[in-house]
Amino acid sequence: QVHLVESGGGLVQAGGSLRLSCIASENIFSFDSMSWYRRAPGKQLELVATITSSSTANYLDSDKGRFSISRDNAKNMVSLQMNSLKTEDTAIYYCYAKQRWTGYWGQGTQVAVSS
Repeated sequence: QVHLVESGGGLVQAGGSLRLSCIASENIFSFDSMSWYRRAPGKQLELVATITSSSTANYLDSDKGRFSISRDNAKNMVSLQMNSLKTEDTAIYYCYAKQRWTGYWGQGTQVAVSS
């Protein structure tokens, strides 16, 4: 069983920055891709960013230029650097790892952006 543990969430003022991290219990090369999703209050789950095993990154259009996803293979970790945060970025952020026909979720980390 793969375990993903997120950290780095918290309360920040609009315009501020946070860096989320997701550490996997196994070598992240075993995953086809790793992603960050978020669920804002009263809204559906939304894909924020994805990074493939070859380090190709894709982002939600509204977050391009503000968010950056990266991976550290030596630490089995994927990070999401979030800059210029907006109140609408308030959500629970989840790490997701895709492995062939299945996937794994972390428990989530709360991000709250105040005005």
